[in-house]
Amino acid sequence: MKLIISPSPHIHSGDSIEKNMYGVLVALAPAWIVSLVYFGLGALIVTLLSVLSCVLFEYLIQRFLLKGKTTIGDGSAILTGTLLAFNLPSNLPAWIILIGALVAIGIGKMSFGGLGNNIFNPALVGRVFLLISFPAPMTDWPEPGFFPPTYTDAVTGATTLEMIKGHFGDLPAYSALLSGKIGGSLGEVSAIALLIGLIYMLWRKIITWHIPLSVIATVALFTGIMHGVDPALYAHPALHVLSGGLLLGAIFMATDYVTSPMTGKGMIIYGTGIGIITVVIRLFGAYPEGLSFAILIMNAFTPLINRYVKPERFKN
Repeated sequence: MKLIISPSPHIHSGDSIEKNMYGVLVALAPAWIVSLVYFGLGALIVTLLSVLSCVLFEYLIQRFLLKGKTTIGDGSAILTGTLLAFNLPSNLPAWIILIGALVAIGIGKMSFGGLGNNIFNPALVGRVFLLISFPAPMTDWPEPGFFPPTYTDAVTGATTLEMIKGHFGDLPAYSALLSGKIGGSLGEVSAIALLIGLIYMLWRKIITWHIPLSVIATVALFTGIMHGVDPALYAHPALHVLSGGLLLGAIFMATDYVTSPMTGKGMIIYGTGIGIITVVIRLFGAYPEGLSFAILIMNAFTPLINRYVKPERFKN
């Protein structure tokens, strides 16, 4: 057995896959607590089923198909399951959740060789597959309440983005967008909870500011321009930033280590691209939300960005 040592300089870091994965899960905890408060039993069932099925599918694929070492202990499958659940309604039937988990792990992750090799964010692969395959149940949003005991039998309503897109209904107050008492996917409803998670990850240096800030700033800038052109037709940029999955995607999904660029400059280009595509889909596309598609599209451009925006070489 040969020990191969690369030329100096060498940098030692205390980071590990497990440490960062579980760190992101800690940052997601406030948003999950809010989802439990407003969606109750449904949030609990969807999250547990998504996480357990993602872990199970990864174990089975590695154990019996790839016949290699299982890595379910590194936390990546748990994180994928949590993020998938955060992109689902709280009344989604169990069999659809299982399909989403299988697609996320089997196609989005393991078909590329597992963690570190996947081109696209696995949770978003699962979410977009379900959105295209089962559009009705994937856009059936339960109305929030305090610890509702129901799961599939829930009163449903439109999300803020659907109201903006269709120009109907009274838009929710900013206080509701901040606290989370609005309809939507499990993890997207409370801006405050998501921002707490962002602050935690920045403090722990799990992520940097480049991607979240560039995504949010780009969406705010271009929706602000359109709002200035025609306020009656285009909503205020604050509504676009605080509603839908923008904060969830910008903070927790676009920042995925494997599928995002390596350099700060590359991250800004990547985040700006996500913001532009999101705005185009939201304002002119068929879907009220475009962030999932935007992140997956820019995931595909990440190798190109890494090639032309290379990290600065170490200097003497």
